[in-house]
Amino acid sequence: MIKTTLESYVQNGTTLNRGCCRFCGSTLKHTFVDLGMSPLCESYVSPEQLNQMEAFYPLHVYVCDRCFLVQLQEYVSPQDIFTEYAYFSSYSDSWLQHAKNYTENVIARFRLHSYTQVVEIASNDGYLLQYFLAKGINVLGIEPAANVAKVAIKKGIPTVVKFFGKNTANELAADGTQADLLVANNVLAHVPDINDFVAGAKILLKPQGVITMEFPHLMRLMEGNQFDTIYHEHFSYLSLLTVEKLFAEHGLTIFDVEELSTHGGSLRIYARQAEDTSKPISQQVKELRAREEAAGFSNLKHYFSFGEKVKETKFKLLEFLISAKRQGKTIAGYGAPGKGNTLLNYCGIREDFIDYTVDRNPYKQGKFLPGTHIPIFHPDKIQETQPDYLLILPWNLKNEIMSQMSYVRDWGCQFIVPIPEVNVYS
Repeated sequence: MIKTTLESYVQNGTTLNRGCCRFCGSTLKHTFVDLGMSPLCESYVSPEQLNQMEAFYPLHVYVCDRCFLVQLQEYVSPQDIFTEYAYFSSYSDSWLQHAKNYTENVIARFRLHSYTQVVEIASNDGYLLQYFLAKGINVLGIEPAANVAKVAIKKGIPTVVKFFGKNTANELAADGTQADLLVANNVLAHVPDINDFVAGAKILLKPQGVITMEFPHLMRLMEGNQFDTIYHEHFSYLSLLTVEKLFAEHGLTIFDVEELSTHGGSLRIYARQAEDTSKPISQQVKELRAREEAAGFSNLKHYFSFGEKVKETKFKLLEFLISAKRQGKTIAGYGAPGKGNTLLNYCGIREDFIDYTVDRNPYKQGKFLPGTHIPIFHPDKIQETQPDYLLILPWNLKNEIMSQMSYVRDWGCQFIVPIPEVNVYS
């Protein structure tokens, strides 16, 4: 059973848990990786803030020796991180296509229709629900970031601007709203009270309903040395084995799973009420569970090898950049994603290595990266300055970006992809 007594303290009226596993309550004693101190990865700096003090917090990741949940401690409350957010899903063409493909597949698989209720938790700017809406299906978004939810509402997507958990789920259920399909993409890792979140999902789900959730797969993170996907907004790093335990604790059963290429390798799980026997557990669930066990994800020692790989990647990237700068080469960045800020701050890369970065998101343009204070411009800046190298920070979108920016080859510019290790593409 889940322990109910967690070590905690109060900051600004908000109780934050420290020192205990956010799922099972066990004391956290074992380091997975320590990336030093870093600012919040989406806290972009305005010109007026450049000379002001910036908050840095530990990026020290632990692994629980009881349930094997890999996790950051909660140094900052979700209200401080997500009430106004700089990430808008619709600025990635490949992510929009991913959402559209999912919509078509899930409508066909579960025979969704005009009387179906689809609810998405962390619905962002309506990037996904717009495709269900276009099919005449009832939709509801739940999104805590008011600035992002406003964009979805303008698209005609009804959106509740609240954090999700048992309270929000009970309010919606009391008003007669429950989900035939409950979607939560790339949010399970973002919630500090993971028990409250999953308990809320059970409340909001109809007896025969389906939950789908996508999240980066811890197995792929470790295999691909994707340490830059660790940042304060990601409280948990998830394996199927641990998520199965989490869902079972709250009366939910994972009956199917898909392995996706998104975000460097993700899982899409399909869950149901434990009492709903109409959806048997698939062979894919059994096979992935067996692979994780064989790889050592139920063995504490498996988690201890990651830190050394991370250090080696840092050394190789810095060696490359130092060599390039000594040769008089100019380097610009592409993108201003959260993962890029972890990479740059951990490696100590500032304007001494990278002149600037660019991003398609107008919300970020004219600002500076947190911690490193590298300026962010419109992508047109690349054509103006014609750098020798372009460091792709959202490396999970490297094919999309290299296609969009193919014109840089006209002056001999090369692409640098830093993860899983430094590679240069002409």
